[in-house]
Amino acid sequence: MSRPAPALRATAALAGMELRLTARRGENVLVTLVIPVAVLLFFAGTSIIPFAGDPAGFLLPGSIALALVAAGLVNLGIATAYDRAYGVLKRLGGAPLPRWGLVGAKVGAILVLELIQVVVLVAVAVVVLHWQPGPSWSPILVVVAIVFGTLAFAGLGLLLAGTLRAEATLALANGLFLGFLMLGGIVLPVDHLPAFLQPVAAALPATALADLLRIALDSGAASGAAAISPLGPALLLAAWGVAASGLAIRQFRWD
Repeated sequence: MSRPAPALRATAALAGMELRLTARRGENVLVTLVIPVAVLLFFAGTSIIPFAGDPAGFLLPGSIALALVAAGLVNLGIATAYDRAYGVLKRLGGAPLPRWGLVGAKVGAILVLELIQVVVLVAVAVVVLHWQPGPSWSPILVVVAIVFGTLAFAGLGLLLAGTLRAEATLALANGLFLGFLMLGGIVLPVDHLPAFLQPVAAALPATALADLLRIALDSGAASGAAAISPLGPALLLAAWGVAASGLAIRQFRWD
């Protein structure tokens, strides 16, 4: 009998399998790739929402934020919930791979998916909308925004998947996705919302992520006065990430 593969190699193999499964699910491709690109092109090509300046400068960071929500909350959350419901997680728990390897494989697959999403969205923005980042854009801040955003939305996805039934996770994840799309400063600036909704919208992780990406790309005004400096949205997004991930670790049930 051969020895089990080292944990890191097994984790990488499982991450590759997660990516292949994601690519085979048409609904995952729709939510993670097609919808963010469609949102970017549709709202940039219409005058439904009046933008001050270049629409792509506001919409590209929002579309990247929407893609991260789709990858971490919707894709990861729903897939993990059904893996748990069908007993897949329980069976994998008996494999010669530590549980951190199982979680690491899923998060690693999400990071690769997010890289593909960002490349596709930026390519579409550059080629179709003739977008370019501002002169003071920061690649480091872009990476920070993506890491914090992944922590927040993957944490939320795993929290739902590990505590609710698969059907409830499916409904709630899709509902939150729509809520973040409408209220998260992704296509509509927060100050365009009704006054009673603006404090709620300003506290959402999607708003913080979209604002942080706009500051990082130097490509348009962010969705609120607090976003003049990257510190405010970065701290808010980090707080969401720590809270969601901490609750997911504490509350997650494998079967």
